[in-house]
Amino acid sequence: MAQRTPSGALRDRRGRSASGTRLWTWLMLPGTLWMTGFLIASLILVATLALGTTDPLGNPRFGFNFANIAAMADPAYRIVLLRSLGFALIACAVCLVVAYPVAYTIALHGGRFKNLLIAAIVVPFFANYLVRMYGWSVVLSDGGPVLRALRAVGLADAHTKILQSGTGVVAGLVYGFIVFMIIPLYAALERMDLSLIEAGRDLYGGPLRTFFFVTLPATRQGAAAGAVLVFLPAMGDFVSAQLMGGPDQIMIGNLIQDKFFQGQNWPLGSALTMLMMAVLFIGMLGYLRRTRKDEAEAAR
Repeated sequence: MAQRTPSGALRDRRGRSASGTRLWTWLMLPGTLWMTGFLIASLILVATLALGTTDPLGNPRFGFNFANIAAMADPAYRIVLLRSLGFALIACAVCLVVAYPVAYTIALHGGRFKNLLIAAIVVPFFANYLVRMYGWSVVLSDGGPVLRALRAVGLADAHTKILQSGTGVVAGLVYGFIVFMIIPLYAALERMDLSLIEAGRDLYGGPLRTFFFVTLPATRQGAAAGAVLVFLPAMGDFVSAQLMGGPDQIMIGNLIQDKFFQGQNWPLGSALTMLMMAVLFIGMLGYLRRTRKDEAEAAR
């Protein structure tokens, strides 16, 4: 009976691997084509509409007019864009600070209750986003439990408000998207080799130094992924600003919604959409470059 040589076994494994790769490629193809087709079609529609005009009745008309693009230089739009960027970045930072201890505790100390704890975090977010935001606005209202508790311990007075302020908008964004930070961090902590923490304690001594010099760098890809997942929807969100912010806290999502519905100016709304997508594209480009650099360093 002929025996297989090591090189023959290696060829067999490579053949099975290539076959598996082709299978997954074919399975991904329909969804990828579906998503890509609609994404490109919608981008072309929005980009061409941004160069259009409106007729006297407010109906959009395609054209070749750069007035809407030039309008993006208006200081009022720049202020709203910068405010949206600031709110989204602050929400990312708060989500990271709040989510990291939660993910760390579940991943390293959750034991057999890990899946149950993750489900307890994720399941409430299956509820409709608008309904959750309405509920959150009640919690943060002047007569809500948060302000009443703060007043009881002397940390707030009768004039302190959370709603109708930037704090309310950020609180809404954090509540709305924090689950997108917890899950990637939990996955990164789950994958981390725990012997690194033991080695870190031998090298750096205290748990705080071990965390900053070992755990945090080892899970930075999860933090970066969470930051992207929070930043992208937070930047375009308009519900939090509408329910929890006042007229001075509107975000670019509110402007776009207003131009498409109340304002009946779809070309200007499309130009604002393109401006917001340009900012998001720059953020995504930075994330992809950072990820590629981390992968190259890990492969060395």
